[in-house]
Amino acid sequence: MTHASRRARLAAALPEHDVTALLVTRPVNVRYLTGLASSNAAVLVTVEGDAVLATDSRYIETARRLCPDVELVEARDVAGTLAGRAGRIAIEADHMAVAEFERLRAERPLAAVIGLVQGVRTVKDEGEIESLRRACAITDEAFSLVIGRIAPGVTEREIARWLEFRMMELGAEKPAFDSIVASGPNGSIPHHAPSGRPVERGDLVTVDFGALFDGYHADMTRTVAVGEPAGWQREIYELVRQAQRAGRHAVRPGATAHDVDAAARGVIAQAGHAPHFEHGLGHGVGLEIHELPFLGPDRTGRLEDRVPITVEPGVYLPGRGGVRIEDTLVTRDDGPELLTLTTKELLVL
Repeated sequence: MTHASRRARLAAALPEHDVTALLVTRPVNVRYLTGLASSNAAVLVTVEGDAVLATDSRYIETARRLCPDVELVEARDVAGTLAGRAGRIAIEADHMAVAEFERLRAERPLAAVIGLVQGVRTVKDEGEIESLRRACAITDEAFSLVIGRIAPGVTEREIARWLEFRMMELGAEKPAFDSIVASGPNGSIPHHAPSGRPVERGDLVTVDFGALFDGYHADMTRTVAVGEPAGWQREIYELVRQAQRAGRHAVRPGATAHDVDAAARGVIAQAGHAPHFEHGLGHGVGLEIHELPFLGPDRTGRLEDRVPITVEPGVYLPGRGGVRIEDTLVTRDDGPELLTLTTKELLVL
């Protein structure tokens, strides 16, 4: 899918908002619609699908090279420059600062929309999915190269650094997000920041990380055992593995965000661990690590074909430890395509 076709999909959604154009200022959305990654750019997309891209002198040459199919304007005040080029325009209310909105509204009528481009971004084209597939392959391979080094005495920070170094070495632009490494009792904290705690024999160690490739974010979590795991550790691991499998199998076009979440959450609840799994089941991935759609008990909407999504249930026992297993997959009409392929069997190191 070309950037022009993405803009056409956005343009088709504008008439229901009673506007003639959308002023897009959120950087990731500008990149999605034009190909330009910039800290100061905006694009005006009209109901006819025409586009005007404004950026300053730091990025104008890059824009000329990457965006030959749009009209270019060089300006520092990108939003103000474009705002007067259409009739009734809408702005991205979930991104634009109130002060900026008030400045522009003083000169012309403005409408406000929320999440319009993000909604268009939800369904990925095959080029985007290929970038995600490559990001996930790098993530898988980095894990395979580091897993053998996890042993008593190494710290959470060391494991995180090793994973990030390997991803870069394998072709990642950078880590997709700050890696999570949680050992022993720290495993009960879903977003624990890697610390200087050394791994001990008998620990479960959860690693949540991913590679960024061509702007697209991979996301994978695996939990391993260092030394022979205790009975309670095997029990919660197997429970989370079964819940994760149920969640993956529920991912299909037409499934609701609530129902996919319930498929996994129900497995954990039936085992008496409902209070130990309180976060949502998953989220979309793409040009952002967390994007639409979101899977959770209070989430609405249905999945469509070609939507990358994570499935990441966990059980967290305060003071003892935890388990989370996460994959990135893509909804397909003939069944989900799994992008993170590392085994989900419990690895005992």
